[in-house]
Amino acid sequence: MTILIIILVVLVLILGAALYFQMKAANKHTDEQQQLLKDYQKRVDEQEKLLSDYRSLEQNFDSVGQGYEQALLAFDKIEEDKQKMQNAMNTLQEQNHTLQEQYQALSGSQLQKKQLIEQAASEAKKVLATNPANALRLLNNILNANEIGLETAIEAGDNITVGEIIDKAVLESGIGNANYLTFTTDIPEDLCSSMLLTDENAVVRALGAVLDNAAKFTTEGSVKLQVAQDGSMIRFTVEDTGSGIPAEDAEKIFEPFTKLNSYFDGAGIGLTAARSLARRLNGDVMLDVSYTEGARFVLSIPA
Repeated sequence: MTILIIILVVLVLILGAALYFQMKAANKHTDEQQQLLKDYQKRVDEQEKLLSDYRSLEQNFDSVGQGYEQALLAFDKIEEDKQKMQNAMNTLQEQNHTLQEQYQALSGSQLQKKQLIEQAASEAKKVLATNPANALRLLNNILNANEIGLETAIEAGDNITVGEIIDKAVLESGIGNANYLTFTTDIPEDLCSSMLLTDENAVVRALGAVLDNAAKFTTEGSVKLQVAQDGSMIRFTVEDTGSGIPAEDAEKIFEPFTKLNSYFDGAGIGLTAARSLARRLNGDVMLDVSYTEGARFVLSIPA
């Protein structure tokens, strides 16, 4: 009986020990599982944080990209504005340079104009008593110099025939007394007696300046004045057999103080004044470049 009890006690102890170790192993396993769960959760949390950080970086990258694009656009705009400012500055500099040139040219022209008027007035005083015709030409030089730069329209208030205009212009230019050339006129009788409403002084001076120019540059040969009506205009054509004018200088000769040949007398203002007067009368003075035997000028005024 005692042995049986001892055996039972031993069995109970063995079972108890086995149960103890089994429970301990189970607890350990449970702890390991919980640790594994904790580690897994930690990794999940870390991955979520990494994912969140990635998304944040992605958003920041998108923002940076947009900012970069905006910066590029702003830079392009700055460069465009800079180029516009540079272009505007260049334009202003060119305009300033042009204005300075025009001012210098105007100042020089006004000085020449003043000197010419003073010189012509002084010479006119000297010759007035001895040579009235020459004094008249000098006085016309003063008037012609005064025409430079004028653009105001001249009112037509005088009634004068075409023949009277020619007679007065021939007298003022002195071409009728030039014994070194032959001066002729070709004027239809009906046109010669035709009455014009114009400004007598202006039209006579304009035609006189053209005739004086022809006489000045024709050292021998002839000068011919023809008159014809072309629609609403009367055309005075002056042909000479003088030195002629190159076609490329057809407009240059009308510029103030322009002389193509320095060997001839004059200040280079006669044709300038003639054109100024004609245009202010709603007419014009042109060089006919098709004429090659000398020079041919056409003065047009309203009929």
